[in-house]
Amino acid sequence: QVQVVESGGGLVQAGGSLRLSCTVSGLTFDAYAMGWFRQAPGKEREGVSCIKWGGGNTYYADSVKGRFTISRDNPKSTLYLQMNSLKPEDTAIYYCAASNVYSTNMLAANFGYWGQGTQVTVSS
Repeated sequence: QVQVVESGGGLVQAGGSLRLSCTVSGLTFDAYAMGWFRQAPGKEREGVSCIKWGGGNTYYADSVKGRFTISRDNPKSTLYLQMNSLKPEDTAIYYCAASNVYSTNMLAANFGYWGQGTQVTVSS
């Protein structure tokens, strides 16, 4: 049984930082591309960032480029998202997901395994 569990969300002031973690079990972690998505109230889910199985290729949405950094620790089966210079518009539920294909279009349909999400709230 595959389990995807996010952690690290919380409340932070604008300009602050948070580090999200995502621990995966039940699949061969280093055989999967991993991604972070987010969904704000009343908005569609959007792809934030993704990373290829070996970690050598990454993608960032324009809205977070230069502020967020995705990384992975394959021996620990853990994905990270370092979020700096946070803005109120970054407020959303952040989801971790696994895909057996790597594509910068970040179609949600390509990601077969999802976590339950972690809330990130940025106050102004």
